[in-house]
Amino acid sequence: MELIGDDMIFEEILSRLPAKVVCRFKCVSKQWGYELSTPKFVFIHTRRVGNSIQKKLLSLKESSIVVDDIVSGNLEVDTSKTVNFPYDVHPSFLSIICSFNGLILVCIKRNPNELVLWNPTTRRFKLISDDYFIRYFGRHYDTGGMYLDEDNDLKVLHINCYWDVVTARVCSRRYDSWRKLNFLNGTQFASNFYSWSSGIYSGKTIYFIVSSYWIPPGERNIVAYDVISESFSLLRFPERIEVNPCQVHFLTISNKLHVIVVHYAGELIADLVKYEHDEWIKVFSFNKARIVQHLEPQQRTNVIQDNKWLITSICGDTVEVLHCNDSFNYIQHVDSYNGPKGALFLETIVSPFD
Repeated sequence: MELIGDDMIFEEILSRLPAKVVCRFKCVSKQWGYELSTPKFVFIHTRRVGNSIQKKLLSLKESSIVVDDIVSGNLEVDTSKTVNFPYDVHPSFLSIICSFNGLILVCIKRNPNELVLWNPTTRRFKLISDDYFIRYFGRHYDTGGMYLDEDNDLKVLHINCYWDVVTARVCSRRYDSWRKLNFLNGTQFASNFYSWSSGIYSGKTIYFIVSSYWIPPGERNIVAYDVISESFSLLRFPERIEVNPCQVHFLTISNKLHVIVVHYAGELIADLVKYEHDEWIKVFSFNKARIVQHLEPQQRTNVIQDNKWLITSICGDTVEVLHCNDSFNYIQHVDSYNGPKGALFLETIVSPFD
C-alpha cells in the first residue's frame, strides 16, 4: 500500500475536520502548524465548512455574548455558550456590522470608536480602526461588509454618513491600511432622513438597503457594491412590494440573495423574495405573521423554534411567523444573516491577520 502524501493528509483529510480540531492539530509540529495556516489550506477548509448545515449564531445579550448551535436552520436546545469579547467592554457598547467566512466585524461604541475584526472560534482578533473613527458610530448611519478580492486579500468596507456626506472606505488586511472609494453622485443617502441596513455578501456583490421613512415617506433603495471593480450602483427595488409602511431585511439562502418584506396591507404580511437573473421572484408568504412585543430571554432573532421564526422588526418590534413544510425546508438553508445585535457565522480558521 502506498504511503499517503502530505497533500492528501492536509487537503483531503484534515480540511474536513471542524475548525477547533484543526486548531489543536496545529500543535502537533512546526510543519503542521505551518501547513494548516497556509492560505491554500484555509481556503479549502472554509469552502468545505461552507457546505455544512450546522452554523453558529452569536447574540449580543444585555450583559453577555452568547453563541448557539443552528442545525438545518433550527436552534438547538441547550447549546448556548457564553464567549468573551477580546476587549473588556460591556456588550451594550458593542454593535455588529457584518460577518463573513467566520469573521465578525464589531464596533466598540466609545470615544473614539474602534473597529475589531474577530474570529470567535479561534479567539483571534485585530483592531483595524484609525483616527477617522473618532466620529460617533450610528447604527442607522454606519454600515459595512467584508469580502475577498481577486488576490485573496480580505477587504473590510466601511460606510459612514456624516453632515450629509457619504464616505466609503476600504481596509486591506494584507497591507493594514485604509483608502477612500468614490461613492454615488447625486444621492441624498447621507441625510438624517435615511437609514442604512447591514450589508450582505452574495455573488461578488455587497448589498445595502437605504430607506427613508420621512421625506419622501416609504422610499427604499438598494445600493450594490461590486467587490471586483470596487464601485457602487443602484439596484431597482421590486415595484410590486412597494407598500408603506414596509421593512425589508437581507439574507442569503443557498448562496442566493433574498429579501424578507414585512408590510401592512390591511393586515400584517411577511413575504420572502429571491433575487435571481436580475429579477425579483416571490418565493412564498409566511403564515400568521404577528408582532411579538416582548421576547423571552432564550429567544433569538432569525432562527426557528417550535416551527416559528422570528424574522425581523418593524419600529423596534419583532415579527413572528409560522412555517408550513415547504417554507421550513426552504429556510433551513439560510447561509448568512446579520444585524446590530446578532450574526449567523461559520466556525472557520480564517485569521484577522494576513
